[in-house]
Amino acid sequence: MMHLKKLRHLLPMLGELRDCGCARDRAGNRDLHFDQYVTLVLLYLFNPLINSMRVLQEAAAIDRIAQQLGVGRFSLGSFSESVRVFDPDRLKAVIAQLAGELRPLHADPRLKNHLSHVLTVADGTVLDALTKVADAFWLKFQDETPKHAWRLHVQFELASFCAIQAQLTDARNSGASDEKQVLRQKLQSDRCYITDRYFAQFTLFNEINAIGSSYVCRGKENSRFEVLDERPLSDADRSAGVVRDALVRMGQSSPPAVRPDHAMRVVIIQTEPHAKRGGRKGKTAGPGNKGTIVLLTNLLDVPAEIIALVYRYRWTIEIFFRFFKQTLGCRHLLSQRHEGIEIQMYCAIIACMLINLWTGKKPGKHMINMLAWYFMGVATEQEVLAFINRPDNTGIKKRAKDELWKKLGVN
Repeated sequence: MMHLKKLRHLLPMLGELRDCGCARDRAGNRDLHFDQYVTLVLLYLFNPLINSMRVLQEAAAIDRIAQQLGVGRFSLGSFSESVRVFDPDRLKAVIAQLAGELRPLHADPRLKNHLSHVLTVADGTVLDALTKVADAFWLKFQDETPKHAWRLHVQFELASFCAIQAQLTDARNSGASDEKQVLRQKLQSDRCYITDRYFAQFTLFNEINAIGSSYVCRGKENSRFEVLDERPLSDADRSAGVVRDALVRMGQSSPPAVRPDHAMRVVIIQTEPHAKRGGRKGKTAGPGNKGTIVLLTNLLDVPAEIIALVYRYRWTIEIFFRFFKQTLGCRHLLSQRHEGIEIQMYCAIIACMLINLWTGKKPGKHMINMLAWYFMGVATEQEVLAFINRPDNTGIKKRAKDELWKKLGVN
């Protein structure tokens, strides 16, 4: 028997989507509604046996699934074309409602003692699609092979291990799809934005500071600045790998309109040199690390060791992207239309939030697998609870993470 009662609890929230796309349905004979479409996508995300649209069609034809989730068999053509009349933005209200119910997860207590802002990692990732996505065509690789893709821009909240903002654009990373431009349109107060080198822009820093938020951004190793106050390092700072902490003035060679308009601080961390991995055909993906990590921030009163700790959490979003694309199955797109990809993206965020609400744990591969066994009726609710409450060997995992961070160049 399918244990789908957890998903059924979400259905009332999706009820508001029923009328979406029905304006042209004057005959009242639409069979596949927006709430049903979303329910089917969530079923696909939570069940690893469903790995394609055709298998999803077969699952929806099973009477018990259809009755419990209020869905039915659909044609592949109607499923593909239905997204043209659905509005993905309507799912933002569902995400906002779930976000208000999320439980904060365990974090380093030092962060709570020194930071009042909510740690939020901003970054983007490319979602490769099939070559038939003609309107996603944007450029060619250097070897002249075509690239068809979308770029997913995410603001990831560490306390809940969930994305709180997401936007889909073309993959150019320029103009309207530039990661900095997308971030500045969605800035919020009382957040600490953790970003990589691409976001190092004085005007963006000014906007973050102006709304009462903070930032910890990696700068270039050859960043130029004028030292206003060289700060002494504590033993804890040195243990965290910090070799320099200073109040600085930056951007003096830039036009006045684009200079920093607030006090800035530079924290430099010593690390092992390494080449940046991820390039195509054995090439590197960009400039590597020559032995230092330069962090730019407007957090003036937070210990340097905490600034270093904050930046460590930037790698969390890379883990989330891997989970998003591989574990949740978003590497395979159920729809190749922009609206369909947005819906699948929002549904994946909803899935992460549901896991947090159901379990109080971070969503991960093993958690997804256990929930899948439960939904398929193989695992009982008691077995799921036992899995959630099992000892997690925190000390061993922490040491393993520390070693991983060292390999990534963050001491």
